[in-house]
Amino acid sequence: MRVYRNLLIVIWFLIVPLLNAQEGYALFPKDFPPEEFAQRRLNVMKAIGDGLALLQGAPSPQGYTRFRQSNEFYYLCGIESPHAYLLIDGASQRTTLYVPHRNEGRERSEGKLLSAEDADLIKILSGVDAVYPSDLLAEHLGRHARGPERTVYIPFQPAEGFAMSRDLAVRYNADVASDSWDGGTPRESRFLELVRSRFPQFTIRDLSPILDELRLIKSEREIALIRKATRLSGLALIEGMRSAKPGVYEYELDAAAKYIFYRNGAQGEAYYSLIASGPNAMFGHYNAGKRRMQNGEWLLFDFAPDVGYYMADVTRMIPVGGFTPEQRELYEFYLACYKAIIKAIKPGRTAQSIRQDAVKEMRRILSRTKFSKPLYAQASNDFVDRYERGSESPSASLGHWVGMATHDVGRATTLRPGMVFTIEPALRIPEENINIRLEDMLLVTDRGVENMSAFVPMEVGDIETVMKEPGMVQRYPMDDGR
Repeated sequence: MRVYRNLLIVIWFLIVPLLNAQEGYALFPKDFPPEEFAQRRLNVMKAIGDGLALLQGAPSPQGYTRFRQSNEFYYLCGIESPHAYLLIDGASQRTTLYVPHRNEGRERSEGKLLSAEDADLIKILSGVDAVYPSDLLAEHLGRHARGPERTVYIPFQPAEGFAMSRDLAVRYNADVASDSWDGGTPRESRFLELVRSRFPQFTIRDLSPILDELRLIKSEREIALIRKATRLSGLALIEGMRSAKPGVYEYELDAAAKYIFYRNGAQGEAYYSLIASGPNAMFGHYNAGKRRMQNGEWLLFDFAPDVGYYMADVTRMIPVGGFTPEQRELYEFYLACYKAIIKAIKPGRTAQSIRQDAVKEMRRILSRTKFSKPLYAQASNDFVDRYERGSESPSASLGHWVGMATHDVGRATTLRPGMVFTIEPALRIPEENINIRLEDMLLVTDRGVENMSAFVPMEVGDIETVMKEPGMVQRYPMDDGR
């Protein structure tokens, strides 16, 4: 035992300098130990039986942007080298990683990058069993193809990269395919075609549903990263409340939010900023950010960072210049309904039953609320009716999952501990360009549900208090060009 411990100490002193080959930047993420990556791969092995799972990592980025691994690949090994491949063998219970050879010229320019020459180090860091150069993948697959018939599981769904959720990845591929002057084959489809054509002996099946199911329940370390992303998102929203004054441009709030994200260690944005004032708030994913805010209009602020490959999604709605009596009336009705939904959420319940219970309370709130305009009364009634219609199907949903993607993967109707999701019902009055929407990060626990973004003000009085504080945008005005 003493010899083993001394060996570990020697190994540790050897790898620490390499882990930080570029000062302040680790070659391998420190958010997860190799044991957690190994457990994820073991879960895949249990799901595929004696089959093989094959994943293609992300390619080198186009332009001067930092490399970011795809979510699926990172989830299983944590290796952030471009053009890498991962082969998980369910029969032998072994995992092999394939990475390119070292590019010494690039390393002299950009810094150390894990390569095939770092095989021993990579095995220690990620817990994989073997590491080979990428050019040996075809040979090794050929060996598997010579034996008994094997099933190979490959993700059929598009990979999730920077600021990418699957719904957007699918849309991107569809846009390219429908362009008669482009018509390019998606990278994932091309990879599938190559494996099928080169190794027709394999039976190919979809790995995506297996990974989706595993990603649905978050570990403690995953939740810690989501919690930090939520914290930064909330701080940015609070700064938005301070800085959103009449005459401020939407992009100024975007800049303040980005400062908070990157100043606190985020590696990017979870999605483009949805900072929409006045009529722009009617568009669910408005992101141009060019409009100048006017006094008395609504402002929607929906923005979050990417922290160690994990996201958040938080939204607040505030009036520029403060609440008018009419705005307060509508907002407080909506907020009471929003709280009724959150109160009904409990582990072990289906989304349908939660919605049905919430609607009962929403009806009571509606019955005791007095509206200053018939238009507001009708819109509020329609809002509750619409939410009730959404509860009629057994497959009803509350919102969307959040994790490695803002619109995260996975399917479930019953809530289980470790799930993270948001709700975002919208009260719309198109006649007056009103689209009130809140969104919070909800974590299902053994005891109930935790609102991880509850610290972000949502009560009228709390919002007004923050809005009176000096804002970053006012403290650091734009350059006037002189």
